[in-house]
Amino acid sequence: MIKNCGIVKITFLGTGTSQGIPIIGSDHPVCLSKNPKDKRLRVSVLVEWDNYTFVIDCGPDFRYQMLRAGCKRIDGIIFTHEHSDHVLGLDDIRPFYFRQGDISIYAHKRVLKTLKRRFDYIFQIENKYPGAPTVVVNRVKNKPFKIKNMQVVPISGLHDKLQVFGYRFNDFAYLTDMKTLKNKEISKLYGVKVLVVNALRIQPHRSHFNLDEALQFIKQVNPKKAYLTHISHLLGFHEEVEKKLPKNVYLAYDELEITI
Repeated sequence: MIKNCGIVKITFLGTGTSQGIPIIGSDHPVCLSKNPKDKRLRVSVLVEWDNYTFVIDCGPDFRYQMLRAGCKRIDGIIFTHEHSDHVLGLDDIRPFYFRQGDISIYAHKRVLKTLKRRFDYIFQIENKYPGAPTVVVNRVKNKPFKIKNMQVVPISGLHDKLQVFGYRFNDFAYLTDMKTLKNKEISKLYGVKVLVVNALRIQPHRSHFNLDEALQFIKQVNPKKAYLTHISHLLGFHEEVEKKLPKNVYLAYDELEITI
C-alpha cells in the first residue's frame, strides 16, 4: 500500500441499522434510553487523511450528519451497496457541489446503475435542472484502486445474496452489512490495526452478522482494535453490551472519533 499518507481519522457519522435508534413509535427500552450512545443515525463514516475528506455511504441522515460533524468539504463518497439507508442522502451533496464543483462517487457498477435510476436528474447530461448537483463517476471493481494519495482495497462479501463492498485504507478497514465472506477476501484484512464491522443483534439474522458472528470474524482477522457498527436496538443498551465484549472490541457510537 501507499505509505505517504498521513494519519487517518475516522468519525462515526451514524452507527445504527436501517431504521435508526430510536425506531419511530417504538416503546422498546433501548429506544427509550436517555443515553446519547443509544441514539444512532443510519450507518456512515467520515474518513480523513492529509487534506482529504471522504464519506462512506450517505443515507437519509446525511444532511444532519454533515451539519453535526461541521463538515464543510468532501472529496467524494464511497458506496458499499445500494440499499436506501446507504444512498438516500445523495441529493444533499448540493451544498458541497455549489461550493466545490463536481463531486466524485465510487461504487460497484450495479450500485451506479441503481443510483442513475433513483437520482436520474443528477446523472442527466442534456437539459439538466440547474439546481441539481453533478457527480464524477468512478466504477469500483474488486481490485485495489487509488483515491488521491491513498490506495483503497475493496473487500467483497455477501449481504444475504447481495454483493457488498467493504474497504481497507492502510491500517483501517470498514465493513458493514456483511454476512458471509470468502477466505480470499478475509485475507485482505490481515495486518489491519483497526477493524469496523457490523453486529446487528444477539439473535442470528439472514443478511447481517449477529454479535457472535462479528466477534468470531474479529478473532479471525485479529486486529489490534475492533469497533462494532450497524447496530439495532435488539443488541441491547450500549453500556451493558460493551461490558461483555473482549478487551480489544468496542461498540461504536455516533460522533465517536478515532485516529490511526
